Amino acid sequence: MADDDKKKPALRSAAWFGNQDRDGFNHRAWMRNQGLPSHVFDGRPVIGICNTWSELTPCNAHFRQLAEHVKRGVWEMGGFPLEFPVMSLGETLMRPTTMLYRNLASMDVEESIRANPLDGLILLVGCDKTTPALMMGAASCDLPAIVVSGGPMLNGYFQGKTIGSGTAVWSMSEDVRAGKMPLSAFMEAESCLSRSAGHCMTMGTASTMASMVEALGMGLPQNAAIPAVDSRRSVLAHMAGRRIVEMVHEDLRMSKILTREAFENAIRVNAAIGGSTNAIPHLLAIAGRIGVKLTLDDFDKLGHEMPLLVDLMPHGRFLMEDFYYAGGLATVIKALGDLIHRDAPTVNGMTIGENTAEAPNWNEEVIRSPEKPLKERAGIAVLRGNLCPDGAVIKPSAATASLLKHRGRAVVFETIEDFKARIDDPALDIDETCVMVLKGAGPKGYPGFPELGNLPLPKKVLQKGITDMVRISDARMSGTAYGAVVLHISPESAVGGALALVQDGDMITLDVEQRKLELEISDEELARRRAAWKPSPPPSDRGWVKLYVEHVTQAHLGCDLDFLVGGSGAKVPRPAH
Repeated sequence: MADDDKKKPALRSAAWFGNQDRDGFNHRAWMRNQGLPSHVFDGRPVIGICNTWSELTPCNAHFRQLAEHVKRGVWEMGGFPLEFPVMSLGETLMRPTTMLYRNLASMDVEESIRANPLDGLILLVGCDKTTPALMMGAASCDLPAIVVSGGPMLNGYFQGKTIGSGTAVWSMSEDVRAGKMPLSAFMEAESCLSRSAGHCMTMGTASTMASMVEALGMGLPQNAAIPAVDSRRSVLAHMAGRRIVEMVHEDLRMSKILTREAFENAIRVNAAIGGSTNAIPHLLAIAGRIGVKLTLDDFDKLGHEMPLLVDLMPHGRFLMEDFYYAGGLATVIKALGDLIHRDAPTVNGMTIGENTAEAPNWNEEVIRSPEKPLKERAGIAVLRGNLCPDGAVIKPSAATASLLKHRGRAVVFETIEDFKARIDDPALDIDETCVMVLKGAGPKGYPGFPELGNLPLPKKVLQKGITDMVRISDARMSGTAYGAVVLHISPESAVGGALALVQDGDMITLDVEQRKLELEISDEELARRRAAWKPSPPPSDRGWVKLYVEHVTQAHLGCDLDFLVGGSGAKVPRPAH
């Protein structure tokens, strides 16, 4: 036997396919009804292709074809590819929010991996929550894995102008409410926005998480930005199929890639690209599954002073297609120099520094240099104060600068239904100096932590030409959205956090530079209100929602289920027969 063969790790799949007994016979025999010859069971690595394809998830609707390209690469390298489905999470259709189901999908992934004869994994992801869900589930098993993102859509165009998914919807719908855009034009734009396969082409959550995959070292170079319909996306999938077979032989597990340094790289890259605030709970949850200590404060400490280098919507002018043509994420990572841990390993066997050392910049309007950034300091800021003792976040790069220090009168909405019923009432006592406060939108309270934080402004404020106000909630917001929006207040209102105690007319002070968010009432008054507060009844007494509400952690801890934090590995289970 050659030395290389001696060093190869034992394959999990051999426990299913490698035995010359009744169990081995059964496992192989049933698989052979798919037309598989006997030699595919000869000890080659079994590669699971974890597919989130679904026609209910438009962003991932092209994944059947993408999976075929992965299989080609696996076969070429002597592997045995087996595709399997897991719960798909689509932002565009699912209610009340896909975040309610992220942890459920992660459990689907984890248990599917552990229960089956898999040695390595390709994770096919695209729409927002599919990326963290699959990474969380796979991290809990800690097998060799590569993440392959589905890629962004092509740029949208309407009336001669570039429009971006999500971002254009928020701005155009406000223009309709303000009387600046006819409803007929708004309806016409509908067919111009999503004109190809792929996920949002703004730097929303899907593009952010695809970038995090690359920054963490869990995807091949250029994973973040190749458009979904570009043939090079298929090539990337093919090459991932080849590489995962090698990773199994090398025993290059997720825990060897997802180090503390990898997460620090991701936080800094997220700041430099103007990435979504949604990356925070996702990265915290992934770190928790793989056993890396990461806290909310790390996002401020590591990211807030970072320059904003990428001029993409929602905070800029361009879209992901332009980002790819300019050089993609590798160009950003190279530009960050020593701010990146350049010796961090990646799935292709090279360090992130080696992968990006020669990255060109083909368009310095799209990707700026650190010497000429869009903004000097653009990372996410973590706020503290009596309104959010466990933290809250704001994305300064997406906010009106003058509102980053603000004192205003609270206008309180107890629920999103309350907000929708009253926001355009002419009698509502509100103007642009007020602070809009939404309760009941946290992990437990909604339930599921929805993207409601970027509350639409009152019509009478929009009609003045005002486009931004301070808004505060325990919700998230879409990565495609913008504004002076304070999010993820922790603890949330549903568990009796201070947000639950805010009343109309209270004064609230926001000071991003000082990292403060304060409700201007005395400790005694806060205590009096807390003593009088009563929680709402639970949203469900059965099923997943009951389990979720009873066990989900707060926003500053990543909103994972408390019993899922940490991993269980992928020990071969006991036989079924």
